[in-house]
Amino acid sequence: MLKADLHIHTVYSPDSATSLKEIVARCRKVGINCIAVTDHNTILGALKMEELAPFTVIVGEEIHTRSGEIIGYFLSEEIPAGLPAEETVRRIKEQGGLVCIPHPFDRLRLSTLRRKTLEGLLPHIDIIEACNSRVFLSRYWAQALLFAENHGLLASAGSDAHTAIEIGNAYVTMPEFDGREEFRKALAEGALFGRKTSLWVRSRVIWERLTRR
Repeated sequence: MLKADLHIHTVYSPDSATSLKEIVARCRKVGINCIAVTDHNTILGALKMEELAPFTVIVGEEIHTRSGEIIGYFLSEEIPAGLPAEETVRRIKEQGGLVCIPHPFDRLRLSTLRRKTLEGLLPHIDIIEACNSRVFLSRYWAQALLFAENHGLLASAGSDAHTAIEIGNAYVTMPEFDGREEFRKALAEGALFGRKTSLWVRSRVIWERLTRR
C-alpha cells in the first residue's frame, strides 16, 4: 500500500524554500512513499523530483487561473498562470492529465476557486481535495468531502506543504498504481487521513515569502 501526500511544494514555488533532498528525507522519516509535486505555475521541480526520488512521484502543477487555483496531475507540459479556468482545464485534459480542485471551500484564502466557476467546471473535474492541512476550519473539510460524494468525484488529501515538517500532515492510503487510470482506481479505494498545520509553521512560510521577495 502507498501512503500518498498529494499536494507538496518545493523550492521551485516562490513561497517555499524546501529542497528536493529535504523532501525525500522527510518522506522517508514519516513513511510517505508517494507524492504529487504541485509547485505554483511550474512543473520543473516535479520533473527533477521524478528523477531523484526513490518512490512514486506524480508530476503536478498548482495553476493560478483568473478565477482561482486548479491542480493538474500527470502533466508533461507546463501550463501558464493567468488563463481562464476553462482554458486551464482544457490544457490539462489535452495532455492526458487529471483535474483536481484544491481547498475548494476555504474562504479564508483568496486563491480558492470561485463557487460559480467550480460548478461550471463540474463535467471536467476528476478530483476534489477534501483534506488539506492548511485549511483551518473543519467545516470546509466536511463540505469538500460532501461535495465530492454528491457529484461522484474522487476525493484526495494533501498537506499543501511549503516546509519539510508539514509533509505527511495529510495523505491517502491507497493501492499501488501505474499511470493515470490505475491512479484513479487506486484513489477510489483509498482512505483519507489528515491533521491541520500549526499557525507557527504557517508564520514561517509567510516570513520565507517576504524574505525571498
